[in-house]
Amino acid sequence: MTRLSNFSYTMQKDTVSPVSADVIFATSRFPNYKIGANNQIVEVKEDSNMSSMKEMVARETALLLEQQKRLSVRDLASKFEKGLAAAAKLSDEARLKEAASLEKHVLLKKLREALQSLRGRIAGKNKDDVEEAIAMVEALAVQLTQREGELIQEKAEVKKLASFLKQASEDAKKLVDEERAFARAEIENARASVQRVEEALEEHERISRASGKQDLDELMKEVQEARRIKMLHQPSRVMDMEHELQALRIQLAEKSKRSLQLQKELAISKKGDKNTPHLYDIDGTEALGSYLRIYPCSDSVPELSDCTIQWYRLTSEGGKKELISGATKSVYAPEPFDVGRILQADIMIDDHVITVSTSAPIDPAAGLGNYVEALVRRHDIEFNVVIVQMNGEDHPSQSIHVLDIGKMRIKLRKGKTTMEKEYYSNSMQLCGVRGGGNAAAQAVYWQPKIGLSFVLAFESERERNAAIMLARRFAFDCNITLAGPDDRSSTGT
Repeated sequence: MTRLSNFSYTMQKDTVSPVSADVIFATSRFPNYKIGANNQIVEVKEDSNMSSMKEMVARETALLLEQQKRLSVRDLASKFEKGLAAAAKLSDEARLKEAASLEKHVLLKKLREALQSLRGRIAGKNKDDVEEAIAMVEALAVQLTQREGELIQEKAEVKKLASFLKQASEDAKKLVDEERAFARAEIENARASVQRVEEALEEHERISRASGKQDLDELMKEVQEARRIKMLHQPSRVMDMEHELQALRIQLAEKSKRSLQLQKELAISKKGDKNTPHLYDIDGTEALGSYLRIYPCSDSVPELSDCTIQWYRLTSEGGKKELISGATKSVYAPEPFDVGRILQADIMIDDHVITVSTSAPIDPAAGLGNYVEALVRRHDIEFNVVIVQMNGEDHPSQSIHVLDIGKMRIKLRKGKTTMEKEYYSNSMQLCGVRGGGNAAAQAVYWQPKIGLSFVLAFESERERNAAIMLARRFAFDCNITLAGPDDRSSTGT
C-alpha cells in the first residue's frame, strides 16, 4: 500500500508538471465534463435561460429590420453601431474560443502521451483504469474536433453578419450625414429669413420713430405757439385768482395779528390798569391745532421755571372757570373741548398771582368738522401713532402703532398684536396733552382704565383733534362723557 502511494505521487509529478508548465490557458475557467450513457463524455451546458451572443445579435438584427421603416435615421445608425459592436465582440469571443480549443488539443495530446507511457509501467487493475482513461481522452478529442467544426461554421456566420452590420452602419452614417447637411442648410435658410425680417422690422421702426418724432415736434411747436398767442390776448383767470388769494392771505394774516394786538390793548384799557407794567403775555394762534406759550415781557421778571402755572378755561355761564388738570406748563395746546372758550393762566410768584388770558375764544380748525363727519360714516377709524409715555414713564420704542377708534371701543395695536382694548366707560379718559412743548398739539393723553395710561403722538394736529372728537362722539352715543382728568370740576372766579 505504501509503495502504491509513492508510485502514484511519482506519476503525478512526472506527468502533470510538464503539461502545466508548457500550456498557457487563455482563461481560468475550464469546461466541466461528465460520463454519460455508453461511456460518452458530455459537456455540462450552462443555464438554458441565458442566450448566446449569436442569438442576441440575430434577435437584435431582426428587430432593427422590422423597425427600420419607423425609426429615425439617427436611431437607426445608433442601432447598427450597437449591432456592429456586438458582432465585433462575438468575433473576439470566437477568436478566444479558437485559441482555447487549440490549447485543449495540446493538453489532450500531452495527456494521452503521458497515459500511454504510464500504461507500459503498470499492470493489473491500475492498467485497466489507465486504458479507460486513454479511451475517455480519445473520445474527448473526437468531441473537441466536432466542436471545432461547429466553431468554424459559427465563425463564418459571424464574419458574414459583421460584414452585413458594418455595411449597414456605413449606410446609416451616410444617411445621417446627408440628413445633417440637409438640416443645416434648412437652419441657415431659416436664419437668413429671420435676419431679413428683423432688418425689415428695424427699418420700419426707425422710419416710424423718425416720422413720429417729427410730427410730435411740429405738434408741440404748434401748441406752444397757440399758448403764447392765448397768453398775449387772454391771460389765465386761474393765475389771477391765485395771485389774488395769495395777497388776501397775506392781508388777512396781518389784520389778524393787528386785531389780536388791538384786542389785548382794549382788554388792558378796560381794566383801567394801563399804567400797570405788563409782566407776562400769551403768544400763539388762538385756534384749534396750534399751541399757546406764556412768555415774559421784561427781562426783570422772574423766570417761568421758578413760578407755578395753572391753566383754566372760562365757561360762558356766569364767568366761571374750569381748572384744566395737569396743565401746569408754560405751553398748552388747545383741544376740541376748548373751542369757543377763553383760556386763562395763573402765574404765582411768591404770594402774588398774575393772570394772563387769550384775547378771544378759541376758534375751530378750518375744515375739521367736515373731515370728522366723513370719518363718522366708517365703522372703524385707524390712526397711526407712536407711544411717547406709558404710565408716566418714557416709552423706549418709537415704532408705529395703530389706534383703532370704533363705535363701541378703542383699541391700540401693533400689527396684529393687540396691546390694549377697552370699551367706553366712565373710567376711561381722553384729552389733549397738557404741556410738553411744541409737540403738544399732536399728542393725546389716554387712560383706558384705572392704573394704565398712555401718551400718544399722532402724525398731525388735524389727526389728533379728529381722533379726540370721534372718540367723544362715539362715547356720547353710549351715554358716556369722555374727557380729561377733572374736566367737569369748576371753581368760582
